Amino acid sequence: MKTIRSLQTLILSLALVLGGFSAPGVLRAQKTAAARPAEPVAAQGERAAPAEAKKDFIMPHVLNGRELAIPSFGHGLEREIELPSWPPVHIGPLTLDLSPTKHVVMLLLGAALCAVVLVSAGRGAARARAEGRPPRGFTGAIEAMVLYLRNDVILPNVGHDGEAFVPYCLTAFFMILFANLLGLFPYMATATGNISVTAVLATLSFLVIEIAGMRALGKGYINTIIYWPHDLPFAVKAPVSLIMTPVEILSKFTKPFALAMRLFANMTAGHIAVLALIGMVFTFAQLLNYSPASYGAAAIPVALATAIMALELFVAFLQAFIFMLLTAVFIGQIRESHH
Repeated sequence: MKTIRSLQTLILSLALVLGGFSAPGVLRAQKTAAARPAEPVAAQGERAAPAEAKKDFIMPHVLNGRELAIPSFGHGLEREIELPSWPPVHIGPLTLDLSPTKHVVMLLLGAALCAVVLVSAGRGAARARAEGRPPRGFTGAIEAMVLYLRNDVILPNVGHDGEAFVPYCLTAFFMILFANLLGLFPYMATATGNISVTAVLATLSFLVIEIAGMRALGKGYINTIIYWPHDLPFAVKAPVSLIMTPVEILSKFTKPFALAMRLFANMTAGHIAVLALIGMVFTFAQLLNYSPASYGAAAIPVALATAIMALELFVAFLQAFIFMLLTAVFIGQIRESHH
């Protein structure tokens, strides 16, 4: 019986590590609930004791919070630490809470890793050029990736004199990529699964796109807001302009909205699918009363969750690429709109 319990615990632990959180905590909660004696029925007129709140082990992996999971080698594989809480800052009628959250920590960690990797690759490429040889290994891989994105993706879509937009597009790609990849590791979280994070990224792209249009079009930028078909008679232009101008204005905001929602939805959907499959492990275990037959039943969700995690690795790169690609396409569209 001890062997059966050990194997069952191993399978459940593997499943939960794939989801990025700890199985022993869930098992402890289940064993505690099973071992807890039934609460006595309150006598008439007495107030019943409140039921103990159950800890949520699923949604904290997806949602933001003030707690951060760190490795633990004591009771279980992880423990939570409370992030510092700072007094809010009051700016006139506005109140800003600058206290760090889990996703803020992930963004800072992703930015630090991004800086370390790219700066190291840049210095390695500079040393290789100074020695008269091509970059090799990790430095060569990063350089090849950057050159491909610059020459085959960004510049062809941005258009002429698009070199000024290469740094922003590459920064957006690598920042989103590192934020996506961090969510695939245990104890980490996916900051790009937060709509606030993707909204800020999309807002930055929106500002770059509109400023690029202002600089390229000058006074003609107003034509991207007010639709005025010059080749039509006035009797037709006026009603058409009244109808199409709101559409033109709305189209400016649908682009960043699409960028924010696409990245948020794709990064959240993968984690929800993995957590749903992992939840099936516990469902089968309880239905089969932790019998040997539950091994095969638990192995199926674990295999499916592993396949989803492999797909998530591809999606992490794909979504960073799509965000960068669409940003370059939108910049090119507004810069060439006068043609």
